[in-house]
Amino acid sequence: MSPVHQEQSFEAALEERLLDSGWSAGVPDHYNRQLGLDTSELFIFIGATQKSAWDKLCSYHGGQPEAQRHFAQYLAKQIDERGPLDVLRRGVKDKGVLIKLAYFKPAHSITDDALKLYRANRLTVTRQLAYSTQNNKALDLVLFVNGIPLATAELKNPLTGQTVEDAKKQYRETRDPKELLFARRTLVHFAVDPDLVFVTTKLAGDKTRFLPFNAGSDGPGVSGGAGNPPAGPSGYRSSYLWEQIWHPDAWMDLVRRFLHTDKESKALIFPRYHQWHAVTNLADHAARNGSGHNYLVMHSAGSGKSNTIAWLAHRLSSLHTAPTLGHYALTKGLRPNEPVFDKVIIITDRVVLDRQLQDTVFQFEHVPGVVQRIDKDSAQLAAALEGETAKVVITTMQKFPYILNQVQGLRGKRFAVIVDEAHSSQSGDSAAALKKVLLKLGSDDVDDSGDLLTASALARGRHETLSYFAFTATPKPKTLELFGTPHPVTGNPQPFHTYSMRQAIDEGFILDVLRNYVTYKSYWKLANANPNDPEVDPKKAGAQLARFASLHPTMQAQKAEIIVEHFRKHTAPRLGGRAKALVVTGSREGAVRLHTAINKYVEMQGYVGCDSLVAFSGDLEVDGVEHTEARSNGFSEGELPERFAYTAADDKYAGTPKAKQGTEFKILVVAEKYQTGFDQPLLTTMYVDKLLKNVAAVQTLSRLNRTHPLKAQGDVFVLDFVNEAGDIAEQFKPYFETAATTPTDPNLLYTAQNAVTGYPVLVDSEMQAYADALLAAEQKATSDTALQRAHAALYRFTEPAVQRFNALAADDPEAADTFRSALRDYTRMYAFLSQVVPYHDEDLERLYLYGRALLNRLPRRQDPSVDIGEVELTHLRVSQTGEHDASLSPEGEQMLPGFVGGGAGKQHELDKVALSELIDVFNDKFGIGLGEADKVWVEQQIVALAEDGTLEAAAMVNDESNFGVVCDKRIEDVILSRHDDNGKLMQRYLDDDSLRSQLNQFARRQAYQMIRRRKGIA
Repeated sequence: MSPVHQEQSFEAALEERLLDSGWSAGVPDHYNRQLGLDTSELFIFIGATQKSAWDKLCSYHGGQPEAQRHFAQYLAKQIDERGPLDVLRRGVKDKGVLIKLAYFKPAHSITDDALKLYRANRLTVTRQLAYSTQNNKALDLVLFVNGIPLATAELKNPLTGQTVEDAKKQYRETRDPKELLFARRTLVHFAVDPDLVFVTTKLAGDKTRFLPFNAGSDGPGVSGGAGNPPAGPSGYRSSYLWEQIWHPDAWMDLVRRFLHTDKESKALIFPRYHQWHAVTNLADHAARNGSGHNYLVMHSAGSGKSNTIAWLAHRLSSLHTAPTLGHYALTKGLRPNEPVFDKVIIITDRVVLDRQLQDTVFQFEHVPGVVQRIDKDSAQLAAALEGETAKVVITTMQKFPYILNQVQGLRGKRFAVIVDEAHSSQSGDSAAALKKVLLKLGSDDVDDSGDLLTASALARGRHETLSYFAFTATPKPKTLELFGTPHPVTGNPQPFHTYSMRQAIDEGFILDVLRNYVTYKSYWKLANANPNDPEVDPKKAGAQLARFASLHPTMQAQKAEIIVEHFRKHTAPRLGGRAKALVVTGSREGAVRLHTAINKYVEMQGYVGCDSLVAFSGDLEVDGVEHTEARSNGFSEGELPERFAYTAADDKYAGTPKAKQGTEFKILVVAEKYQTGFDQPLLTTMYVDKLLKNVAAVQTLSRLNRTHPLKAQGDVFVLDFVNEAGDIAEQFKPYFETAATTPTDPNLLYTAQNAVTGYPVLVDSEMQAYADALLAAEQKATSDTALQRAHAALYRFTEPAVQRFNALAADDPEAADTFRSALRDYTRMYAFLSQVVPYHDEDLERLYLYGRALLNRLPRRQDPSVDIGEVELTHLRVSQTGEHDASLSPEGEQMLPGFVGGGAGKQHELDKVALSELIDVFNDKFGIGLGEADKVWVEQQIVALAEDGTLEAAAMVNDESNFGVVCDKRIEDVILSRHDDNGKLMQRYLDDDSLRSQLNQFARRQAYQMIRRRKGIA
C-alpha cells in the first residue's frame, strides 16, 4: 500500500499543520503513566514563567529533584480532586506558594509584556501515546497544555478502508474509561477522518455518545445540512478542526471561556461547532467595529441557545476593541484596546437561563455577583447598571417602562443587549423605552439642538452606544429588518449567523416533527331550531356556528375517544412507559371541555395510565361551573411542569408511600400555554385541535422535537383534527433553512401620515402642545407615580380632537371609522419603522405621540353581537383522512414578505343572510358524505322524545318546568328502547351518572321546544 494511503500519512499531515501554527511535538516517553502528566513539559513551563515561586518551593522541599517529584504528585492529586479545568484556570498552592498552570491571553494588547507569559504556554501534540499502566495501547494524538493532557483524537483514513465510524468504535470498544487518562485527565475526545469530526466528553464503553462537530454542508453560519463543505487548499474537509479549533489561541480560549461543567448533570460542556463559531464571530465583529450594530442569530430549536447566550454574554462583558479597527469604528473615534461595552443586558423570561449563566460565569471568573438577575424592582436594576460588580444583568422587557428616570450616571456608557427569542414584541414602544433608559435621554444627550421632540425620535433609531444581539429560531419579517444584516449584493436583511432546522435534524440534535403526521377531519351538519329565521352577519354568525359544532359535547366525546385510544395503543408503551402527550386546543373553553371529556372517557372505560392535566389562564365559567387551572388539577399552576415531568419508571419508590408523586400524568391539555418555550423531552405525541398558522405552527409543533436517550424519530407523532399536513409544511418552510426579507420603503410612513391628516380631526398646534408637555413631563417626573399623574393631566390636550371626531362620527360614521383605522395603522407603523429608518422627522414623531394618546380616547361604534339562537348538531363523523410524511426538502433561502404597512382597516360590511341559508352553506362544506349512520345520537334521542305521544300531549298543556316532571319519567324508557343506535355512547349513558343527568336535561329542553314549534306555539 502506498504510504500516502496509510493512516500515518493523515496523522503526519495533521501534526505538521499543528506544528506550523505554534504547537510543539511531544515526546511519548516523557508521559508519566502513573501520574497522567508530561512532567518534562510541566517543569519547562514553570521554570520559564515562575522562577521565583519555584525557587521558593525548591527551598521548602530540599532541592530541585525532590521538589519536582513532590509537586508532580501534588498536582496529580489536585487534578483528581478539582479537575484539570479548575487547576489550569486557578493554579495550585503548595506550601502557600501559588503555582499557575496556564496563562491566558489578556483582554487587550496595550503592551507586548501583556502577552509574554501567555506566549510561554507549552502546547504539545504527542503522537502514538502509550497511556496505560496495564498495556501498551496507544492513542493517535494527545493534546497537552503545560504537561496536562486535555484532549485525545483517533484518526482514520478512508483510503485504508476505515472512517470516522471506526474511530468511534475504537473509543467504545478498546478504550477503557477507567484508565487514568480518560477518567480524570482529558476533557474531550475527537473521532476524526478527512471528511467528518465527532466529539464526546465522556467515554462510557458501548454507551459512549458522540456528537457531530461539523461546520455544515455549506459551511459555518449559513444554512445547510450535516457534514462539511468541499475541501479547500488543505485537501481535507475536516481541516477546520486543526486550523481553527486546535489553533493555539482558539484552544486556550476554549479552555478559558467555553468549557464548563453543568451543575445539575455534572457533565462537561464542550461547545458544538456552530456555537463556537457564532460566539467568536459576533465578538470579533463587535471588537473590530465597536458598539452600535444589530445582530440576528437564527439558531434552530435544540441548538443550545442557552449556552450560546451564556458564552456570548461572558465574552462581551470583557471584550476590548481590536488592535486593528474597522472603518466604522474609526469614524466614531474608537481606539484599539478599550472596552467595547460597559454592561451586558440579557432580556429573557427564562429563569433557567439565569441560573445557567450564574453557574457558568462563576466557573470562569470565580467572582460572585458578575451575573445579576433583576427580580425585585426598578431600583435594583438601576443599582445593577450603575454599579461596577455586575457585568451581566438579566431582566425582562416589561421592567423597562418603570425605570426611565431612575438610572443615573449612564451617559456615554455602551451596552450590549442580548434578546432571547427575539420577536416583534421588541420592535415597539417597549424597545424604545429600553433605549431611553440605557441612554438616559436628556435635552442634549442625543440631540445637539436641545429639541426634545427630535430627541424622542432619535431614541427610536440605532445608536452608536447600543448593540442588539437577537436570538430566535423563527424570525418574523419585522425581526429580520430590525436586527438583520443587509446582504452585500441585494441589501435584503438576513441573519448574521444561521444554524438551520435542517442541519439540526440532519445532525440528530432535534427530531423531525413532520415525518409522521396523521390528519383527521370532522364532518358535521347543523339544523336551525329557531322558530323564525333571523338574518345574521355571515362572518360573525359563521364563526359562532363553527364554534358551536367544535364545542358540542358529542364532538368533544368523539375526539376524546380518538385521543385516549390512540394514546393507549401508540404512545403509552414508548420510552419504556415514559412517553407523554400534548393536546393543543383553540380556546380556554375548548381545553376545559376536552379535558373533561378525556377524563370521562378514561373513567368510563376503566383505563389506567391515562391521567391528564389541563393548562389555561384565568377564571372561566363553563356550563355554570367556575374553572381555574389550579382547581382543575388540584395544585398550583407553578407546580405543573414538575408534576407533568414525573415518571414512575424513574422513581424506585413508585407505588409506595415513599413515592415522589402519587399520580403519573401522561396527557396535558393546553390553551395558549406551554406552546412555546416548554422543553419536555418525554413528549412524543401531539393532538392538535387548533388552527395553526405561521410562526405559531412551528413553535407549537416544535415542542415534540427535543431528543431523549430513549427517544427515536419513530416515536414522534402528530394527530391533527384541524390542519392539513401540506399547509403545516408550508408554515415550516421559512424556518427550515434560513430566512430573509426585503427592506421597507421608507416613504410608506408618509403615505400613512397623509391618510390620517386628510380628515378634519387633527390640528398641528394642539399636537405640538401635547408633545411638548409630554416630553417635558417625562423629563421632570421623579417617580412612576409622578409620571402617571403627568400622563393623566395631558389628556386635556386631546379633548378638542375627540369632540371633532364625535362630530364626524355623527355626520359620517364610515369616515370616522376609517380615520380611526388609519391612525391606528400609522402608530403601529411608526413604532416599527422608526426603529429601522432614521427619519429624524419631528412631524412624524409628533403625530405618533399625539395619535397614540388620542386612540385611547376615541369612542367606538357599538357593534352588536350576533345571536344564532337555537341550533342543533344533527350529524357528526370524525374520521382519519390520511397518514403523511410532511418532511421538508432543501430549497434554500426563503424570502418572507416585507413590511408593506397598513392593516385590516374598516372591513366592508357584508350583506346579511338568513341563518338557514348560512347553515346550508356550512352543511355543504362540512357535511360531505354524511348519512343516516352519522346522525348524532343525542339528537336522535330528542327526535324520538318529540315523537312520543305522551310527551307531545304533556308539552301542549304545560310549561317547560312542569313538562319536565312527565318527561323525566319517560326519557330513559325512550332512550333504552333505541339502544342499538350507538352502543358505545349508550354504554356511557348508562354508566356515567353525570353524563346521563346532563343529557337528560338537554334532551328534555330540546324536545319540549321542538314539540311546541311543530304545533306553532312559540
